[in-house]
Amino acid sequence: MARAESSADRRDRGRPQLRPDDETRQIIYEAARHEFAAAGYAATSTETVARRAGVSTKTLYRLVPNKAALFEGMVSDRLDRFLSDFSLHVAEDANIETGMNAALMACADLTLDPDVVALQRIILQEAGQFPDLAAAFYRNGIVRTAAALSNWLRLQVKRGLIELDNVEEAAGILIGMVAGAPQRAALFGGVPLPSRAQVKTRVRKCVTLFLHGCEPKRRA
Repeated sequence: MARAESSADRRDRGRPQLRPDDETRQIIYEAARHEFAAAGYAATSTETVARRAGVSTKTLYRLVPNKAALFEGMVSDRLDRFLSDFSLHVAEDANIETGMNAALMACADLTLDPDVVALQRIILQEAGQFPDLAAAFYRNGIVRTAAALSNWLRLQVKRGLIELDNVEEAAGILIGMVAGAPQRAALFGGVPLPSRAQVKTRVRKCVTLFLHGCEPKRRA
């Protein structure tokens, strides 16, 4: 004999499947990225972010406690995705020139991304009023990007393909070579960011300059 359908069964059958919190948080971070880039930190409200994300403010505050946490979480989330891509795009057994080109292109994809440069502009504008923003971007962006590149360079040293006394310093130099001048030109001079073809050319030049200076010394 079939079991009688309970009221709970009937309610569950008609209830829509709820979206997981992690997925909702990702949607909120993506909405926040666009709002912060377009309007700046001070002018962006959690209400506008919630509206863009298609969620209620109650849901947003349940997942993200305040606007400062929203900004820091958004930056951290973007870096998490970058670091995942970074490890996938650089094969451990690649030759040094091919691998370094891939590694620096991964760095350039983040550091010269228009939205990331827009976030840097926000931080420069709002640093006096919101000093924690600069610290969050430095901690979640600059430091972690350099650390990812440092880890890859350390592997190349172990493979005997390059010689470096300080991989952290080298990573900073490489990122500066690739992105420093184009970022400053965009932030302070209003110069458009380079095209992908221009970035690839710049990366190739940086790799050539770097490898020429740190080739292992050949023994007689």
